[in-house]
Amino acid sequence: MVRCTHKGCGQEFDPENNGPESCTYHPGAPIFHEGSKSWSCCSDVNKPVLDFDDFMKIPGCAKGQHTDEAPKVAPKPQPAPQASLTMTSSQAGTETYSSTPSGTQTPKAPTEAAPAPKVVEEEDDLSAPSDELHRKEGGAAAECTYHPKPPIFHEGSKGYLCCKRRVLEFDEFLKIGGCTKGRHVFVPKKSAESEEEQFTQCRIDHYQTPTEVHASVFAKQADANTSTVKIEENEVFLDLYLPGKKRFRKTLSLWGPVKPEESSYKFFGTKLELKLRKADTRSWTLLEKTDRDLGNINFTFGVGGRTGTIGAKELILDDVNRARV
Repeated sequence: MVRCTHKGCGQEFDPENNGPESCTYHPGAPIFHEGSKSWSCCSDVNKPVLDFDDFMKIPGCAKGQHTDEAPKVAPKPQPAPQASLTMTSSQAGTETYSSTPSGTQTPKAPTEAAPAPKVVEEEDDLSAPSDELHRKEGGAAAECTYHPKPPIFHEGSKGYLCCKRRVLEFDEFLKIGGCTKGRHVFVPKKSAESEEEQFTQCRIDHYQTPTEVHASVFAKQADANTSTVKIEENEVFLDLYLPGKKRFRKTLSLWGPVKPEESSYKFFGTKLELKLRKADTRSWTLLEKTDRDLGNINFTFGVGGRTGTIGAKELILDDVNRARV
């Protein structure tokens, strides 16, 4: 068995059993820009993510045979520096010149660098139950080789803040061995900072039909078991628990009354869907009540079927606005 060198694959394969669609991989290169991470070959399909673990889970967008060939790295051309003459001294009628590349600046006195942020390493909570071998006794099974500081990606180079090695290829970055030895962490100790909850905001969109209002709360990976959604006649109470100790809490004061017993909600991986049954046939200008002057707004419209409301050809009006037309 050999390991595939395609980006995004890394699986072991049998060369004798390597079909034309055995491998799912990324033919492009990883893109790291201002904290977001994606692949150049499928950035329009798989949206950029912020977390490194989520980036590693982005599925490949191409199929082919596994390969064990080393990836080729195109050399980066370096412009030749242009030399210029600079007089360095003049004594007793003798002038001395030195040649330096043009565009270079005289080195300045080193300034004191800003202190690097303190990295707090996780410690194993030995009081928590675990079935791992030699966890408390120590020994070779408990020894860990790891990187104590986070990865760094700068102008195409990749490495870790805790050691000096830098590589260009992402597959080579994954092979960089740890630089520190210690114990495995099976159950991290909980610190005061890790237990502190952080309230956040979530975007809410909605559309309506003559009988229902559909609202989408974009709360990614909300925990359906611990979150609370309560639908009342004039309000909807939301208390959603999100990954990373984040929490979204909001009470929606609805534009019009609804029938709670005929309304429902459902959790998805990226959002919470609310289906609110109208108690009357009024058209909702907004999802929530407001004190702002909205001007001369008479009705809202949608379209039948599954195509949404934007660019619709067929207007859907409530009873009141249908009479006006």
